[in-house]
Amino acid sequence: MAQGNQASQSGPGPSEEAIDLDAFNAFEAAGWERKAAGYAGFFGAVTSRLVGPLLDAAGVAAGTRLLDVATGPGYGAAAAAESGASVVGVDVALAMVELARRRNPGLDFRAAQAEALPFADRSFDAVVGNFAVLHLGRPELAVAEFVRVLRPGGRLALTTWDLPGRARLFGVFLDAIAEAEAAPPAGAPAGPPFFRYSVDEQFAALLRDRGLADVDVQAIGFDCRVAGADELWDGLLSGTVRLSALIEGQTVETRDRVRAAFDRLVAGYRHGDALELPVSVKLAAGRKLS
Repeated sequence: MAQGNQASQSGPGPSEEAIDLDAFNAFEAAGWERKAAGYAGFFGAVTSRLVGPLLDAAGVAAGTRLLDVATGPGYGAAAAAESGASVVGVDVALAMVELARRRNPGLDFRAAQAEALPFADRSFDAVVGNFAVLHLGRPELAVAEFVRVLRPGGRLALTTWDLPGRARLFGVFLDAIAEAEAAPPAGAPAGPPFFRYSVDEQFAALLRDRGLADVDVQAIGFDCRVAGADELWDGLLSGTVRLSALIEGQTVETRDRVRAAFDRLVAGYRHGDALELPVSVKLAAGRKLS
């Protein structure tokens, strides 16, 4: 089976001081306004598989007051509501909020910034964020907000992608970019390191340093089956913001080089008439003491 390119394990990036965090947040918000439908069309089938473990880690049950941050199309909120929880879902992109409302009529979805939540202290029994921290310029501030709105004894659960050597669904894409020696396009603002929280201790510290106890990080793995290279390529471009920007700003020649490398790399994951790529995710959870 094909292996991950070592150069993509942590990903090069600028120093924290060189990042315009407001510009990055604006880039993410605008990107998800455009990518809401594409995300639901491809990545939703993948990320929704983490909803059950995420809700379990947050202790969500009938009667739980839950905040679902970066709710996207509302997968987590809908599953929690089915279990009898009282749910509010928030997302920075109005297009995602509208999509979640259409898919889940009767549930409460609102546009809100994760770094400045419009809720009073101790409003919720549980907070979840499925891949939320990847898309935030100030994840430390956001997690502090998640903790602020939790009641004492409440639980927070978050997910993030594992390192690309194990999360091959998009790792092959990053490896192809590296193999083609495609430089980051000038139009995309730099953001915090994409794989910072793929490291267990870093992810645990994000929660512990905001005052949570009993913090645990686990890896969850499964295979994703796609029809072929075209489906995966199109899904990555239509359903991501940071990753697709690495291609969308390239010249035609560079893009063709990346695509040729991509096709060769994904061929190593062919099983019968489809591709099967490993997915690996980190889930971190903790409890608020007071």
